[in-house]
Amino acid sequence: MDPAERAADLRTRLADASHRYHVLDQPTISDGEYDAMLRELGTLEREHPELVTPDSPTQRVGAPISSDFPPARHLQPMLSLANARDPQEFREWAARVGRLLGDDDPVEWVVEPKIDGLAISLLYRDGVFVRGATRGDGVVGEDVTANLRTIGAIPLRLRLADGEQAPAEFEARGEVYLSLEGFARVNEERVAAGQPAFMNPRNSAAGSLRQKDPAVTASRPLSVWIYALAGAAELGLESQWQALEWLGAHGFRVNPGTALMDDPEEALAACQRWEHRRAELDYDIDGAVVKVSSFRQQAELGTVAHDPRWAVAFKFAPTTALTVLREIRVNVGRTGALNPYAVLDPVVVGGVTVSMATLHNEDDIRRKDLRVGDTVIVQRAGDVIPQVVAPHLPAKTGRSRPWRMPRKCPACGTPVVRAEGEVRHRCPNRKCPGRGFEGLTHFVSRSAMDIEGVGEKVVARLHDLGLVNTAPDFYRLEVGDLLALDGFQERSAEKTIAAIQASLRRPFARVLFALGIPHVGFVTAQALSDAFGSMDALMEATTEQIAEAEGVGPVIAAAVAEWLADPDHRELVEQLRAAGVQLAAERPAVPADGGPLAGKTFVVTGSIEGYSREGIGEHLAALGAKVAGSVSARTDYVLAGDGGGSKRARAEALGVPVIDIDELGRLASAGDGHHDS
Repeated sequence: MDPAERAADLRTRLADASHRYHVLDQPTISDGEYDAMLRELGTLEREHPELVTPDSPTQRVGAPISSDFPPARHLQPMLSLANARDPQEFREWAARVGRLLGDDDPVEWVVEPKIDGLAISLLYRDGVFVRGATRGDGVVGEDVTANLRTIGAIPLRLRLADGEQAPAEFEARGEVYLSLEGFARVNEERVAAGQPAFMNPRNSAAGSLRQKDPAVTASRPLSVWIYALAGAAELGLESQWQALEWLGAHGFRVNPGTALMDDPEEALAACQRWEHRRAELDYDIDGAVVKVSSFRQQAELGTVAHDPRWAVAFKFAPTTALTVLREIRVNVGRTGALNPYAVLDPVVVGGVTVSMATLHNEDDIRRKDLRVGDTVIVQRAGDVIPQVVAPHLPAKTGRSRPWRMPRKCPACGTPVVRAEGEVRHRCPNRKCPGRGFEGLTHFVSRSAMDIEGVGEKVVARLHDLGLVNTAPDFYRLEVGDLLALDGFQERSAEKTIAAIQASLRRPFARVLFALGIPHVGFVTAQALSDAFGSMDALMEATTEQIAEAEGVGPVIAAAVAEWLADPDHRELVEQLRAAGVQLAAERPAVPADGGPLAGKTFVVTGSIEGYSREGIGEHLAALGAKVAGSVSARTDYVLAGDGGGSKRARAEALGVPVIDIDELGRLASAGDGHHDS
């Protein structure tokens, strides 16, 4: 195909994909495929300038506005951004900025998360919100004021200091988004109603905002991050950083992770940190944006086509993709739960090739109406665990029959059971071989005994050879046993044995979690450790006494008591004791008065900077506080980091204070725990 024909073909395909993505909210190709075609077209047009046409996607910002909403002209064009897909492209962009400005004009760089939502502009006159619009084609957008008014994070009136006069007119720019929890809920509702699922949170947010009935928009948990100010110069502001500070001070939601850097390498490192933190957030980001902060420098750099020279988007790999569901299989978990999973045509999601994904349980499969042979939306949940979101079908015709859970355990043939009120089917055979392997991989996992170098593949080889059948067997291994396995040399075998021995020092709470007791996650294990202090005390406790532990309750207590009463489990505990595993808690050093936060109950949500989940629990315990797993009326504080949507919302509904790590330090210094709440 000659360049002219290829360019025409690319323009047609890109225009169709853009219309389906921006206007219909029904994408047919992935972001990566779209970007690859756009880059190819841009290369062709640079090599053959005569091929550039006014309607080329390279000459546009967005897509034509929908006829469903009246047009709204922006005060200033809403530009799109050029992309940098790797560190080299970012460094080339930063070097161009430096050359254009000159070495004697130092640059400050603002790094912001690139929210995967719908770009909007908010027009204020005399401090009052009067109109909101989508980006549209960058010059004219869709007037969606009534729907934007339903979003609580958007101020309807500026917060002004005493005596401060509101600006006559300005536009705040930002991104409307749906939390990951909200995205899952909306998709479940759509699938249940026979509607096609949204492919990603961005399309879900766009579809929610473009509702003709504002009540539908109001029913969805939309929020917004604000990242720009049109008309900042008229307010006497000189930089993007000052604009963000002004926006935050006047009631707009500005992302607290935004940072100011004076070196491009530091800016690049900040982008890469956002990529690593991506899995911890309760909203989706598809990159980080780096901007030259100074408005004077921005004006000097100007724009090229529709992209400003003073900003770039450092893009991350897409976290959703389309592929074909080939088979549904089942494995047996460590507690006997039967876990269905999908076998997929291999597809790249988030930079990783995915060929299997979780399907949760039979009810979830039925609710989503997933069937073998379907084209499905695959997402890396939290950017780590692949899951099938929903089918992606133009019409539900010629499909296979609905899937059903097998009646017998695939590992041992025992008839499966499903207790009343539970969503999971289980194999009741405690000696089921499927349980054994999953229990072993859980035991050595990072959150449990954290045995470095002993991953799922190593466990599988040890299990297949009969060297490890139960958890205590790990502590009987010798260097020679590992040398019999492929991939182990003398030094690596010695390091692995040392790592196994090091796990003997893990705290009692982690040992409890590692045992795989049904319903006992890490927070519950910590609560049991705090309440009883040792395995001996826990084994002697009644079900009622176990239920009294913070955050446990009767259902979990019954499961713990049943597990502990099993003779095989008691024998396993004794073997771990003989191996030297810690079966009693080491109490953190607490002042004689109980600590500055004595008597206070905390719930932790999100990622706390500088602490692991276990570490922040130990820190709170050392201050005298109790840590619970769920928010209730008895909770004194919710300690929140990045992410953590549902617990934060629950706290706000109950009036429980939500604090950050800095406020925790101030509480501890003030000795808040000594006062009645």
